[in-house]
Amino acid sequence: MAIIINEKTNVIVQGITGNQGRFHARQMIAYGTKVVGGVSPGKGGQEVEGVPVYDTVNAACEEQQVDASVLFIPAPFAKDAAFEAITAGIKVLVIVTEHIPVHDEMEIVEFARRKGTTVVGPNTFGIVSSGKCKIGIPPNQFFVEGPIGVVARSGTLTYEIVGNLTANGFGQSTVVGLGGDRVVGLSFVSVLEKFEKDPKTKAVVLVGEIGGNAEEEASLYIKKMTKPVVAYIAGKSAPPGKRMGHAGAIIERGKGTFNGKVEALQAAGAKVATLPFEVPDLLRQVLK
Repeated sequence: MAIIINEKTNVIVQGITGNQGRFHARQMIAYGTKVVGGVSPGKGGQEVEGVPVYDTVNAACEEQQVDASVLFIPAPFAKDAAFEAITAGIKVLVIVTEHIPVHDEMEIVEFARRKGTTVVGPNTFGIVSSGKCKIGIPPNQFFVEGPIGVVARSGTLTYEIVGNLTANGFGQSTVVGLGGDRVVGLSFVSVLEKFEKDPKTKAVVLVGEIGGNAEEEASLYIKKMTKPVVAYIAGKSAPPGKRMGHAGAIIERGKGTFNGKVEALQAAGAKVATLPFEVPDLLRQVLK
């Protein structure tokens, strides 16, 4: 079993005729994702990577069963594309685009909430139900089926940790990239709740980072979980006052620090790795 997406999920790619959309559509298809079409205004009737291109999301939905969409749309146009997908009734929307204006993100997330659409991102690597479906940009070779759920704010750290998991015999049920911006559709807690209910997920790896309070909020839920959690927090050596990567990684009034997050997670019962390669050993300990 997996969460949010599975082997039956039909996906369209908004922006499929662009370089990024075309490349990642090819990679998703190679992974086994059921990509049933693409959307690119004014280019309907073409075919890209063997799937039909439509002018609008509605046109795609009239001819195909569509469960999810992934956006490879430039930031200034991402809100319109997201609203188009949500209005068409698509229930899972993956927004890879970064640098979307924060007010646009707020409108997207609120509109999706009212319409019952799950938004993964913005500024996310996407989501993978290993061996079943990949929506987004992660490298195909690291994601194999297994009992470990992964939820993360960072893309490249996730690839490193999932690569270590796979090398040590730990496949993954689903890997979810929340996104690195201040406004995102999913929280650690909302994903942990789904892993807790998923019978195939035996343990969860949480990949956090300094800034914000998402990890502290997650720790409150972890206390209630029946499944073990192993965490890794990035940013231990980040110099104070320096801008580092994600827009959501902001330390304000002393809150959101590395030490504060580690202490909260450990107090909740999670094992916290000092370095990414320690995660598989900690999983072996908690799964004994």
